[in-house]
Amino acid sequence: MKPIIFNVIRDRTIRFGQLDAIIPDVTRKVLTEQLRELEEDGIILRTAYKEIPPRVEYQLTDQGKAMLPILDSLKDWVLEF
Repeated sequence: MKPIIFNVIRDRTIRFGQLDAIIPDVTRKVLTEQLRELEEDGIILRTAYKEIPPRVEYQLTDQGKAMLPILDSLKDWVLEF
């Protein structure tokens, strides 16, 4: 699940609702849990805006961006077999 989140976010800032729509095979609860874990690990940055309705955006941190080449290499390796 987490690699899917990485692939969706990559080089952009994305709102929770957009993530939920792009990754339809996961419940909102599981998506929220995964995002919280990634935030706790310093992989993604969560920005909450005090608006009505509330707006929350996610983006990769520098640490998260540094992991992209590794994940891309793993994906390429898996696709070879």
